[in-house]
Amino acid sequence: MSIGYACLTIGVLNTNLKSCNAKNVCDEKLLDVIEHNLKSLENMIAYNIKNSIHLFRISSDLISFGSSPLNKLHWWDIFSNEFSKIGRKIRENNIRVSMHPGQYTVLNSPNKDVVSRAVEDLNYHSKVLDSLGVNVENKIVLHIGGVYNDKKQAINRFISNYVNLDDRVKRRLVIENDDKSYNINDAIEIGTKLGIPVIFDNLHNEINPSNDDKSELYWINECKNTWKDKDGYQKIHYSQQDISKKTGSHSNTIAVDRFVDFYGSLEREDIDIMLEVKDKNLSAVKCINSITRDKRISKLENEWSKYKYTVLESSPKIYLEIRNLLKDKKNYPVVQFYNYIDEAMKEEVIPGNSINAALHVWGYFKNIVDSREKESFLRSIDRYKKGEVSINVVKNKLWKMAVKYDERYLKDSYYFIF
Repeated sequence: MSIGYACLTIGVLNTNLKSCNAKNVCDEKLLDVIEHNLKSLENMIAYNIKNSIHLFRISSDLISFGSSPLNKLHWWDIFSNEFSKIGRKIRENNIRVSMHPGQYTVLNSPNKDVVSRAVEDLNYHSKVLDSLGVNVENKIVLHIGGVYNDKKQAINRFISNYVNLDDRVKRRLVIENDDKSYNINDAIEIGTKLGIPVIFDNLHNEINPSNDDKSELYWINECKNTWKDKDGYQKIHYSQQDISKKTGSHSNTIAVDRFVDFYGSLEREDIDIMLEVKDKNLSAVKCINSITRDKRISKLENEWSKYKYTVLESSPKIYLEIRNLLKDKKNYPVVQFYNYIDEAMKEEVIPGNSINAALHVWGYFKNIVDSREKESFLRSIDRYKKGEVSINVVKNKLWKMAVKYDERYLKDSYYFIF
């Protein structure tokens, strides 16, 4: 089993993606953006390797205007060496990648122009994965589309348009249930008819269930029948509802206790779980640590080194509770550890706690900075106390010092991203 995340890597240097808009697009700009994004992808893959994350969704924005006539570059040839290098790292480290075209890639639209653009977009996604040299276990995930007042006809359009796709796309394409139009039973019926693997999405199933009163495990096992050996392990999507936002909104982070219960209900290891959550890789590491057989306390201590100043800023009380929790080196209190962190992250940050945490971080530098840096930092603290600037001004100064003095412990800290 692999647990992964989608598209962006949070809190890791040099993993951001660039873009450009139609007004300023030109070959020179596109070359710069693509080169940058491929380097960022390489850094994301390196992070995943380091953190034993073997499932990753590559952003559709990797190649700006990848399926548009605005991009006339043969980017797959121009950057063949970069693709080859990244692909080799993916394969050698047994990472399974995927891509997921967005909401405007609609294969069953009654509008022929929309379908034509969808086909081009699917070809683009296939070209990216082919350029990486990854096999057909690395998939393109697609929603079935709209209903357009006639669901039966819309399904027939999907089927006929799918049949006409390039074989290179068809061998990678998988479909999933959505939260509005096509429930899991619909997806399985279409997938079975076309021989397409089906992804079960738990949150979509909660919002848009089949009429049959079946459990999640039932549908997951039914979807497994659509996956052939050549497709690799069955994949599912897992997310949790953000209770403060509209139905279908993904949570900021994964609650570990609920995930552990879900994982236990599967009673299988031959399944890959893609997390759809706002804190991306942070939840992936959290969930991996929650089910690992390697229950060394050092795993949690490593996590604590990244979260500690964020927790201190949010709740000094929970900061002390976590420190006490980790004193017992024989136990592995993973659920309690992450529950504490989640609880702290929900606390309203008050200025006194922010200053306390900032001064703790300042302790790494106060004896090595020059007088100008010291004066600048202390002035920013004073201005924050008076309400003249936000805490981000203080944090930015600390971050610049962490980079300048190469304080790796702090450069890996989540203190600067929350």
